[in-house]
Amino acid sequence: MTVTSKIRKQGGAAVMTIPPALLRQMNADIGTQVTLTVEDSKLIAKPAASVRKRYSLAELLQGAEAMKQLNSDVAWARDGEPIGHEIA
Repeated sequence: MTVTSKIRKQGGAAVMTIPPALLRQMNADIGTQVTLTVEDSKLIAKPAASVRKRYSLAELLQGAEAMKQLNSDVAWARDGEPIGHEIA
């Protein structure tokens, strides 16, 4: 699919519209971050890869022992009946 779009000025930036059909072909949507590169005088736009940090099990469990102690320290706060409009 080939589409012709005009570059226009908006504020201090150069802006060009991308038709919805091209967005669908890119698997992109409004708000998608794109990586722009120029190769052989051609502008190439690719959706930016989202980098998600992968945590080890040890990293995920870090602090779990402290939470167990904190929960036991405040167990008294869970005793008793609601006094006002608390959610039971």
